Amino acid sequence: MTHSASQQNNDADLTNSKILEQGHQKLDRLMTRGAEFLNCRYAIMGGAMSWVSERHLVSALSNAGGFGVLACGAMSPALLDEEITATKQLTQQSFGVNLITMHPELDQLIDVCLNQKVSHVVLAGGLPTTAAIEKLKKGGAKVICFAPALILGRKLLRAGVDALVIEGMEAGGHIGPVTTTVLAQEILPALAEKLPIFVAGGIGRGESIAAFLEMGAAGVQLGTRFVCATECIAHPKFKQAFIRAAARDAVTSVQIDPRLPVIPVRALKNATTENFIAKQREVAKALDDGELALPDAQLMIEHYWAGSLRRAVIDGDIENGSVMAGQSVGMVKQEEPAQVIIENLVEEAAIALAKRNVI
Repeated sequence: MTHSASQQNNDADLTNSKILEQGHQKLDRLMTRGAEFLNCRYAIMGGAMSWVSERHLVSALSNAGGFGVLACGAMSPALLDEEITATKQLTQQSFGVNLITMHPELDQLIDVCLNQKVSHVVLAGGLPTTAAIEKLKKGGAKVICFAPALILGRKLLRAGVDALVIEGMEAGGHIGPVTTTVLAQEILPALAEKLPIFVAGGIGRGESIAAFLEMGAAGVQLGTRFVCATECIAHPKFKQAFIRAAARDAVTSVQIDPRLPVIPVRALKNATTENFIAKQREVAKALDDGELALPDAQLMIEHYWAGSLRRAVIDGDIENGSVMAGQSVGMVKQEEPAQVIIENLVEEAAIALAKRNVI
């Protein structure tokens, strides 16, 4: 190689390095609002996944510069109190707690969060009451809620919530009927200037993060991408199911009878998802034959999934348990530390922004 050719390569490397640095600077600027709101380095929230988002994964995400969120799920107030304390022992960084609005002890769970000085509380699983929002805010916590439609986003804004998560149907677990890209186009232009909005559902790479930030999002929320973090306590078989899966394997539960309502859940296809269809047919026939009253029949459908998520996540029974996963599961290729996952997402986002600057 001639001296001039070598010099040209060095100049190109310096130019590329400078461009990438500009990409990182732009990413920092786009994330500033969300990062300041969450009090973390990167405006990347961890989705609250029952049995998965516990002390180890949550603290790992926060320690890596993201924002971990504990999934309270069906925990008792005493158990949540223990989990928050245990998480604080693993990280000095900010993290949040996700509470289900339908929990029968919601008021006591809020008390636990306030007593523990939890900085951010995410209310999920239904529209929260004004009383719950006000109690949290008066207690010093920032309140984050899910807005599956623009009209609900506006209603939550009037109710005084501090931030919103808009999550599309590509997500894992319980989902709504609208895609992430449509929600983002509908809600961000209307509300992003009024309060921080975090986009969720189907996000698996940094290029997507960059795009939503440029649309006006304050940050993003990812769940599926973090299941195979080294620190996650999910069973090795559960993680392997994610690594093997393609996007099309994450399917939604099907409702076959309007009398037996089913809240759609996205999970990997297995024996349990197939058996659920058969179970609905069986219950519907018993209803038709007068062997079951409607409330009892509906309860049987609701109870079908009881314990199935724990069976998959903790026990590793990925055939008879519920392997909840979003469509971004096809982008999960290996088990790696949370720090590496977040660094890769950030680098991908910065490169995407840098390329746009060049063009």
